[in-house]
Amino acid sequence: MDAALWIAKTGLDAQQTRMNVISNNLANVNTTGFKRDRAVFEDLLYQNIRQAGGQTGADSQAATGFQLGTGVRVLATEKIVTQGSMQTTQNSLDLAITGEGYFQIAQPDGTIGYTRDGSFNMDNAGQLVTGSGRLLQPAITIPPNAASITIGQDGTVSVELQAGGGAQVVGQIQIARFVSAAGLQSIGQNILRATPASGPPLVGNPGADGAGILMQGALEVSNVNVVEEMVGMIETQRAYEINSKAISTVDGMLQYLNNNL
Repeated sequence: MDAALWIAKTGLDAQQTRMNVISNNLANVNTTGFKRDRAVFEDLLYQNIRQAGGQTGADSQAATGFQLGTGVRVLATEKIVTQGSMQTTQNSLDLAITGEGYFQIAQPDGTIGYTRDGSFNMDNAGQLVTGSGRLLQPAITIPPNAASITIGQDGTVSVELQAGGGAQVVGQIQIARFVSAAGLQSIGQNILRATPASGPPLVGNPGADGAGILMQGALEVSNVNVVEEMVGMIETQRAYEINSKAISTVDGMLQYLNNNL
């Protein structure tokens, strides 16, 4: 019976982890470009009491085996990279990617991070930066005498200069795609990092070679479905209660043995 207690404990730990994942999803329901996580479970090692197909006699074999499981664990948390809804903002520096791709953001350590959060601003030098002040790569600089900014679906950035100065192309936004976007590592501040699981970035212009296109004046909202997460929360709560009940039941059985034998 001691084994049953430990098995139920692994169930409690796994369901607690799943609840943490769901809580993080719900906490980021309004985070621009956020992609929800899903807990992935796997069963633990088995005690092989009798091997299936083992000899039970001179001319007979066991049709089935005798195995006892030892519980469950959370193997991984997987990013669900489905497209989020588009929210129109009418802000000329707000960008959303429709389809595959990530904006490239310069990190303080010199590396490149990736994000679906396209809420950009201009710093004091006219360069496009994230809300935390990190530069969009390749760098885009808006001249101080720009009257309006136009960003095409292919990432071409052009401005209309003041006093009838005409139109001028000032840069080209490029986005990065990955063979396995679910393998990207979240590091906070809406930034993801490439890993061996994601593969190297495939950088190109929006709309080229399978990359998504840009939408100016819009943002991609989180792909978290609140109703789905609430259902998952109820499932997790019930599973946690069942594992707790298993522990209480085994404890009662042990108590009965102690009191009556």
